[in-house]
Amino acid sequence: MRLKDFNPGNIRVEDQRGMGGGMRFPGGGGGKLGCGSIIIIAIAALVFGVDPAQMLGGLQQVQQQGGEAAAPAQGGKTTEESCNSDPLSRESCAALASLNATWEPLFKQANIPFQQPKLVFYSQAGSSGCGAAQSAMGPFYCPSDSGIYIDTDFYREMEQRLGAGGDFARAYVMAHEYGHHIQTMTGIADQVRQAQQRNPNAANQLQVRMELQADCYAGVWAAKNKDLIEPGDIEEGLNAAHQIGDDTLMSKSGQRPVEAAFTHGSSAQRKEWLQRGLQSGDEDKCDTFADL
Repeated sequence: MRLKDFNPGNIRVEDQRGMGGGMRFPGGGGGKLGCGSIIIIAIAALVFGVDPAQMLGGLQQVQQQGGEAAAPAQGGKTTEESCNSDPLSRESCAALASLNATWEPLFKQANIPFQQPKLVFYSQAGSSGCGAAQSAMGPFYCPSDSGIYIDTDFYREMEQRLGAGGDFARAYVMAHEYGHHIQTMTGIADQVRQAQQRNPNAANQLQVRMELQADCYAGVWAAKNKDLIEPGDIEEGLNAAHQIGDDTLMSKSGQRPVEAAFTHGSSAQRKEWLQRGLQSGDEDKCDTFADL
């Protein structure tokens, strides 16, 4: 994917790498990671031996906004220095700039207030507005501080352990997390959280729909930037969507896929909704809740 050059002054970046971790838990709770009752989804079934029902997306879209946020460690690097630390960091910053440039005008057209998310780099462990950040979580979005948290080592694990390599696969991960930011700004995340509280038995089903919508939004972003797409990119994205489907992850870890335990959707579902976004280029086609 030919991501364009970007102006470091037009994106929000924080760098916690080299800060010595950040195992702080705001709000007192020993087993909770801030923002009230946050549910963690680890993305390390094949890498760290974690239950694959808890795979990709990092934190299970922590939908509860507000609450006391942990003060994140502030890096001493400038945005330009952080983005140019290594090729994967620069690629992540370029993807963020492209996502901002794509989505901000759409929000303005819809008269919905827009705020750029921030990209937070960390290594092994760090701190977010939703509590501790750890590599086992994979990339995640925290609504309390509008942060997309990434340990770039994950991308290597994604290629080597999950079989989901390629620059477009990495861009898909970024665009998926950005999709959760969109859901927060449009109020969808809050509506889903409230519905989950009213009907706990439907919590997982609603969560899956949230994740599939984020996949669709990722496809919409790519479709609106067709000039950046290179041969093989779409195949990389669809392969990544397949490899991180709940059923595929469960099977690879030796477990029988159980739909009731899905949190992000099956491989077929993830591919379907990513492809729907890619083919339509229309965010209105991403209503995964339409049949409720």
